Amino acid sequence: MARLTVRSSGAQPAGRRRWIRGIRSVAGQVFALQVVVVLLLVLAAVLALVLESEHDSTQEARNRSVAVAQTFANSPGIVAALRSPNPTAILQPRAEAARISSGVDFIVVLNTDGIRYTHPKPDRIGKKFVGNFEPALQGQVITERIIGTIGPLVQAVVPVRDTDGTVVGLVSAGITITKVSGVVNGQLPLILGAAAVALALATVGAALTSKRLLRQTHGLGPSEMTRMYEHHDAVLHAVREGVVIVGGDGRLLLANDEARRLLGLPPDAEGRSVAGLGLSSRAVQLLASEQAVSDEVLPAGDRLLVVNVRPTDRNGGPPGRVATLRDSTELQALSDKAEAGRRRLRLLYEASVAIGTTLDVVQTAQELARVAVPRFADFVSVDLAVPVLRGEEPSGTSGTQMQRVAVSAIRDDAPLYPVGEPITIIPSTPQAWSLDTGQGVFDPDLASSTDWKVQDPERADAMLEYGVHSVVRVPLLARGVLLGIAKFWRSERPERFDEDDLSFAEELVTRAAVCIDNARRYTREHAMAVTLQHSLLPHGLPEQNAVEAAYRYLPAQAGVGGDWFDVIPLPGARVALVVGDVVGHGLHAAATMGRLRTAVHNFSTLDLPPDEVLGHLDELVGRIDQDQTAAGSGDDVTGATCLYAIYDPVTRLCTMARAGHPPPALVHPDGTVEFPELPAGPPLGVGGLPFATVELRLPEGSRLVLYTDGLVEDRERDIDDGLERLRSALKNADRTPEETCEAVLEALLPAHPTDDIALLVARTNVLPADRMAEWDVPSDPAAVSEVRAEVSRKLASWGLDETAFVTELILSELVTNAIRYGAEPIKVRLLLDRTLICEVSDTSDTSPHLRYAATMDEGGRGLFLVAQFAERWGTRYTAEGKVIWSEQPLQA
Repeated sequence: MARLTVRSSGAQPAGRRRWIRGIRSVAGQVFALQVVVVLLLVLAAVLALVLESEHDSTQEARNRSVAVAQTFANSPGIVAALRSPNPTAILQPRAEAARISSGVDFIVVLNTDGIRYTHPKPDRIGKKFVGNFEPALQGQVITERIIGTIGPLVQAVVPVRDTDGTVVGLVSAGITITKVSGVVNGQLPLILGAAAVALALATVGAALTSKRLLRQTHGLGPSEMTRMYEHHDAVLHAVREGVVIVGGDGRLLLANDEARRLLGLPPDAEGRSVAGLGLSSRAVQLLASEQAVSDEVLPAGDRLLVVNVRPTDRNGGPPGRVATLRDSTELQALSDKAEAGRRRLRLLYEASVAIGTTLDVVQTAQELARVAVPRFADFVSVDLAVPVLRGEEPSGTSGTQMQRVAVSAIRDDAPLYPVGEPITIIPSTPQAWSLDTGQGVFDPDLASSTDWKVQDPERADAMLEYGVHSVVRVPLLARGVLLGIAKFWRSERPERFDEDDLSFAEELVTRAAVCIDNARRYTREHAMAVTLQHSLLPHGLPEQNAVEAAYRYLPAQAGVGGDWFDVIPLPGARVALVVGDVVGHGLHAAATMGRLRTAVHNFSTLDLPPDEVLGHLDELVGRIDQDQTAAGSGDDVTGATCLYAIYDPVTRLCTMARAGHPPPALVHPDGTVEFPELPAGPPLGVGGLPFATVELRLPEGSRLVLYTDGLVEDRERDIDDGLERLRSALKNADRTPEETCEAVLEALLPAHPTDDIALLVARTNVLPADRMAEWDVPSDPAAVSEVRAEVSRKLASWGLDETAFVTELILSELVTNAIRYGAEPIKVRLLLDRTLICEVSDTSDTSPHLRYAATMDEGGRGLFLVAQFAERWGTRYTAEGKVIWSEQPLQA
């Protein structure tokens, strides 16, 4: 950038006058004289060096060019390259590489005609070499000094010989004189003479200067020197850093006021040894250190000093060292606060990961207690309102009953309330105020406080004796709901709680309170779902003689599901065994399970076969799914599975059908276990395919095991492995159903069930032959009387004479209807079970209906009478026709 200079016309004479005064002064004359002396010395030295360097440079250039040329001429492969079809392609890169590494200006390879094969400038390759090279063809080494395009230089030409000594080419290397410099070695007398002359001149000049200074310093007063010292002293003592200078012998040479204040030096410190100034050993070590010290922290009383030490003998200075001291006490305090803040932020981050890992209220409170010990507090206790533990919302005041749910401590003998202890908060205590206001509070000195002792004076005294000195109390408040209170205690750590600790504790507890409230809400919803599920599941097994049954139901740890089971007595001493599983978990799954279970009972009342029952259930699940989709609730039912079996103790036939459910296990009386081949069928709600039934004739004492998939399948094992383990658990012929349930759960129950488990074990019974009677009835009204007589005799043999009249009346009406409206063959069967069962069957599919007959009607009152005298009656359809049945209670 150009610089603009403005000069005034009056400035030049003043500048000239100042220059003249400077020249006439002592300092100016000394300066001028020394300049002359130095110039003379330099000129003499340069002249001598130039003369010698001229000779040495030329010789060095000659030697280097010859050496480089000979080295390249004798390098391997050069002869073969010269005889190759294209020597330039081979030699040019090698020559350039050698030129660069050797430092010469060029290496040129020639043929015997002087034509260049290589050159630093490619445009000169193929041209005639400039210089004398003929003697080299005769085997001589030629050197010459020439003025080239790059300046004065020395070039050498050497021959390239074949193995037989024939010269097959030439190599020329050259270097400029300016690249070679030499030192005068052979002209020492000349240099020494010049040095003597310069020394003499300098001595004469110094003598003249001394004489002139002695004459001219008489007018120089002490004010100028005093003013210079005062400026130096003012600056030295005004700076905010301490400055200490220590001599090479370890004595204190200088210390400014700040250094005296920081180190507490005595008034007569200067001149004394550093070790005798009463400083700490660390301070003496730093101030006497012969090595450089950077930013070392030195405690000095209640201060923290940052010390830097540097030697003074660098660049020829006097021996010793200079130290600077800076007070960093406030900076260290700020740094400590920043570090404490960083630790708290890290603890908050770790707490956000460690707290709330489960949806269990107590577990979440324990996680809060654990995460704060020992990095924030020595002891942490968490008290929750009792309603919170049940999933309910507390009243939100200090009058709410509390219970200690978590304690975390660095030691196990702290005199704190144990876990599980009920706590009633006294209104006058600080924690009652905290609960009422929703604000945290800290007490840095428990020994001088009295309000907190009102809660439990004996325990408070025990805590003070234990060493607890401060506490922080923070209420657990989330979404406006007061859940409890967390307390942080310190005893081993000497630091007492302060405002920053209270803010941190409030942030930590706020995060934990949200997790506890989430767990509380989950607990409430889970309790509601469990209550609903338990209300929908069987509370016991009905009385019946067809099977001896036992069951187990275990909900999943993650929440309620839709598994269910049922034992439903059916007409004819039969029984229906049902196990089902609704896909999903939660309230919706439990409610859907209740609807399906109710539907199963309704369909069983109609006495439908298993495949028809599953067909109706399939349609029901589909409608439920459609209703949920239309309502847009997002709780679509994706399906359910079910296994439905009917066992007849008279015929020992078991008719089964399943809809996507695991197959049943059949344990024979001898202990053999099999899984019957039962078509799986699609799950309920899928639709489109019919369900198939299978009939098995079971030996008396067989055990039929029905279960849901949670028993045999989970994340860690597949269903095949589960079925094999179930087979192994069932291999025992002497177990009762209850013992079978215990053995199965012991063998297959996972440690943490992720799905509901329903298990139903039924051991089959057979109705004794002497409790059955059956007759064929011809299609003749006259046969009714004969049937009545046979029935009366059979009832008499069973000791049921008192029921003969009612039974004859019922059978008369049923047989008469069968003869009048049914089709042959007609059969009558009596079964003596828990009730007296009368059955009339025919091959017609028409079903009688109960109606009220008018006053003038001659018929229509038969079934009305049957309904009046029988406890229950109904119709069921079979593959051959229908069966009309009735049940009569037995008198005790």
